[in-house]
Amino acid sequence: MAEVYSLRRKAATVTASVLAIALGYHVVFGHNGLIVYKQKRDETRVLEQQMQVLQRENDRLKDHTERLQNDPNAIEHQAREELHYTRAGEVIYTMPAARPGDRAAGGAK
Repeated sequence: MAEVYSLRRKAATVTASVLAIALGYHVVFGHNGLIVYKQKRDETRVLEQQMQVLQRENDRLKDHTERLQNDPNAIEHQAREELHYTRAGEVIYTMPAARPGDRAAGGAK
């Protein structure tokens, strides 16, 4: 009888140990484990930063749109920049684009 009790106790201890190890493995590496949680938290942080950048860009574009709708000077500035419009008597000087092989201005070859 003592041997049966001892054998049952050992079996129960081994079973409990295996279950504890399996549960611990699942908590760390499982579908919703700590590893996945850390990855999702890092992903959330990156997405929140992207959202903040996009929100600032959205605010900037809304401000620009509002200025174009309400400010004649902003409309004139935009037309002058994009379409190269000038006022009477103005002269626009256009600098040639630098070639990739050229050094900075004033540098000797």
